[in-house]
Amino acid sequence: MARRNQLPTARGAGSPWAPSTVLVTGGAGFIGSHTCVELLDHGYEVIVVDDYSNSTPQVFARVERIAGRFVGAVYELDIRDRHALSAVFDRHSVDAVVHFAAHKAGGLSTRMPVAYYDTNVGGTTALLRTMQEHGVHRLVYPSSCWIYGDAGGGPLDEATPVRPGTPYASSKWICEQILADVCRRHPEFTVLCLRYPVPAGAHPSGLLGEDPRHTPQNLLPYLAQVAVGRREKLPVHGDDYPTRDGTGIRDYLHVMDAVEAHRVALDHLADTPGMQVYNLGAGSGSSVLDVIDTFSRACGKPIPYDVGPRRSGDVAELVADASAVERAWGWRPTRDLADVCRDAWRFQRLNPQGYVETARRPEAKD
Repeated sequence: MARRNQLPTARGAGSPWAPSTVLVTGGAGFIGSHTCVELLDHGYEVIVVDDYSNSTPQVFARVERIAGRFVGAVYELDIRDRHALSAVFDRHSVDAVVHFAAHKAGGLSTRMPVAYYDTNVGGTTALLRTMQEHGVHRLVYPSSCWIYGDAGGGPLDEATPVRPGTPYASSKWICEQILADVCRRHPEFTVLCLRYPVPAGAHPSGLLGEDPRHTPQNLLPYLAQVAVGRREKLPVHGDDYPTRDGTGIRDYLHVMDAVEAHRVALDHLADTPGMQVYNLGAGSGSSVLDVIDTFSRACGKPIPYDVGPRRSGDVAELVADASAVERAWGWRPTRDLADVCRDAWRFQRLNPQGYVETARRPEAKD
């Protein structure tokens, strides 16, 4: 599938080097699809690869409706398939890559660690080898604040000792170490690594949002599915944490703030050689009960929930200190939890069964 139109001239923030064609791996997913809109809105040519294991190609009609432009090309492939990936690089002159393609559920990773290491680490090394073979040396890598593990109270900055508590978090940390080593040994590589806690919310249009094919592993999409009637109750994983109400505290970063940061990162890839690491985040934490209350107000109805035992790999609190990236780039989030819940609910209300109609939507097995 390949569709093109003329590339607008306006782009970026005037850096000495700015990419024009960006490959987005996992571009049909939650953050990836919103990133495609952000990049198209700012004049980039966007190429996407995705295997649709937790997404759908139907998302691209919505991306293009919002952006008013076509995605340059979309390829269905597994990021670990170097032959297929190489063919994409052969066909397109890629300037930089934003690499979202990965499994992302921490709790689920404790039940299937091999699959997480295979996809997350193996997919990253396959991408790096293909990039190197094609002379592409600039990468924005979305990592995770979950690599800090149970580090105690926050906000946590980039110097926080790394203590990953799940295979998912470990896979992200392993990838960071690989990328840092590649940059040390190959000075032509430049990597910007962005660590963030919990991306959430939806595009304000209601056309794009978080629509997992599996049982939701994250709080916001599960809440939204309960509110719209697709699920009976929200499971709350533990109310005995050492927090103000006993439930886990997280830093919820609106997806629109997150994708803006990824786009800004592309403008700064030429700032410093090697690998740089920055936290993203709102800088404040909300408990599970806080989120339930805020979402209930957004949708105008109470959300039923049941409290169960803690989930393996969860921590009491995870809040990011994003002051370093604000000092470096001037980026900071502009949306709060109320915005996250309002936009997530708008997407779910307008799309009660997600992107795929009920008759055509068999739920994927976990």
